[in-house]
This record gives sequence, C-alpha cells and structure tokens, in this order.
Amino acid sequence: MALVEVRNLSKVYPQGESVFGGKTRNEVCAVDDVSVDIHAGETLGLVGESGSGKSTLGRLILRLIDPTSGSILFAGRDLLAASAGEMRRLRRDMQIIFQDPFASLDPRFRVEDIISEPLVIHGQKAEARSRVRELLRAVGLDESILRRFPHEFSGGQRQRIGIARALALRPKFIVADEPVSALDVSVGAQIVNLLAQLQRDFGLTYLFISHSMPVVRYLSTRIAVMYRGKIVEVGSSEQITERPQHPYTRSLLEATPEVAV
Repeated sequence: MALVEVRNLSKVYPQGESVFGGKTRNEVCAVDDVSVDIHAGETLGLVGESGSGKSTLGRLILRLIDPTSGSILFAGRDLLAASAGEMRRLRRDMQIIFQDPFASLDPRFRVEDIISEPLVIHGQKAEARSRVRELLRAVGLDESILRRFPHEFSGGQRQRIGIARALALRPKFIVADEPVSALDVSVGAQIVNLLAQLQRDFGLTYLFISHSMPVVRYLSTRIAVMYRGKIVEVGSSEQITERPQHPYTRSLLEATPEVAV
C-alpha cells in the first residue's frame, strides 16, 4: 500500500535577474513531472548527483515548499488541498532529518529543549520529559547530555540528536536528506545502521536521499534514480544495482566506489 503518492510533480523557480540587472529568460525546473509511490514500511532510496533535484523533491513531498504543479497524497490525503490546521496535524506523521548536523540544531538550545520542541509545539508538553529520555536511548545517547549544547558534540552525535528530534512525534514517514554526507565514512555507517534499526523498531517509512549508490543500496527496499529533475529509473535495490537499464544509472554505478557499511 502506498503511504505517499506523488503524481506529475514539478517545481519551476521563476526567472531572476542577470548580473547586469536585466531579466533573464531562463527558468530553473528543479523537479520535472515526477511520479512515484512510497510504500508503507519501505525505504525508497533517491539517488543522483548534486543538483539533480533530490532535496527539492523531498521538501516538496513534505510541503516545506510548494510545487508549481502536480499532486501529493499522504495516507490518501491531498496535501496540496490541506488547510494550515490540517497540515499542522499531518506534520506529526511527516518529519525530516537534515543533511548538516552542524547547521540543523539551534546553538542556543540545550539537547533537552531541541528534542522536546516538537512535543511542546504540538501540545504534548506533559510527556516531553520522559519521551526525550526514551528517544536518547533509542539513538544510542545517554541522558546525561540533556543540559549540554550542540557545539559540545561531534557530527555523529549531533546527527543522532537530530534523529531523536525527528522521532519525537512518532511519525510514520521520514525524509532523510543526505543524513550522512557531512560525516566521516565510519560515522556515517553507524548512522545508516541506526536508521535501519529504528525502522525495524518503530515501523518507519523512509525516503532516503543520497548521492552514494552503495549506501542507498544497503539501506533501501527500492531505488529511484534522479537526473536533471526527472526520475529516470525505479526498481528494487537488486534490480537497479545489478541490472540497471538507464545509461545514467550505469554511470552512477561505475563512478561510485564500494563503501563498507
């Protein structure tokens, strides 16, 4: 069953100004007529080079930005027709893990406040204290860090804090937007294994965005390959990595070294 259904989704950024102050005639089509389903309980890996539109697609699906055209259904609900109040409720079920753990955490907040903030915003303050401790254990951190600030931690630890924050409201669906690209390979491997464990423990559905085919292959149930704003190939992890059909998919596989996870 599809938890997320994307149909003919496009995002065109309006024309800007040239360096001489005049209007340009070119528009940037970051996402171009994309249709894809994400099934409940699976990890759909979204892979492609930088600038292919992967992160834009992830943000469109969460309605962090609005599309130029197309439709997005989440659990059968039309996100583009949802009111602000409806979207607020739906966001409990849809969260994001950001790429850069150094930029995604408010440096003024302590760890306890960072993780509990979604609970407070959504009226669940009473359970915040116990929930934060539960989440820290789930991501492999000790509750002794609760009163510390983000700058006191390594990149991997910060990303674990960001993951805990994303899990606070018990979401069904998480967009993981290149969550290991800013980390060392060994630390990134630990985070990938953590995401796999959390999926088993909490029944999560992931859209896992990455430019690394080996990492996507390890974690994903299915893989979608994105090139210049379009999804050019979708298939099982085995099919995409062993029997690729599109020339761009083959070039990605040839260009990416093996990574031990």
